[in-house]
Amino acid sequence: MDPQQWLDNFEAKLADLQRKSADLQENFENSQATVSSPDGAVTITVGPNGGLLNIQLGHRATELGSARLTALIMQTARTAQKQAAQRVMAAFEPLGEGTEAMRMVSDAIPDDDVEDDERDYAEPEYAAPEPEPARPAPAPAQPGWQAQAAAQPPSRPARPSRPADDEDDDNQPW
Repeated sequence: MDPQQWLDNFEAKLADLQRKSADLQENFENSQATVSSPDGAVTITVGPNGGLLNIQLGHRATELGSARLTALIMQTARTAQKQAAQRVMAAFEPLGEGTEAMRMVSDAIPDDDVEDDERDYAEPEYAAPEPEPARPAPAPAQPGWQAQAAAQPPSRPARPSRPADDEDDDNQPW
């Protein structure tokens, strides 16, 4: 292969890589996902990194009770995060197809068979509170000043002093 042909091939590959990189950046920025619960009580939007962007609660949300609403929010958020991750993977595919990086991205997305809607939407089970430990018996009364000292709670540590007015000028905008 002559040097000019090699250079032309290299420039063509570089131009293709630059185009794919620009497409990846644009598609990544548009990879947010918005998902609503089946009953419409919760709508959640997450960004390409899975971070929460918005939660909207519908009229039905107030009828669910706190435990069921919490479970529905979490379930809907997981679905939205999974959709966003799949969109990121689809955006990355043209650039990373067949690479170790693509395998890492695809391995980070949970499998579909992990979902268990019955468990997620059920009321949580609460354990009975543990009884309080027995308190120690009070000490016998002591005569004089020792009884007063024993009855008083321990003193608090001293607060740190505030800076003088001339030291605080840099922090005051007025």
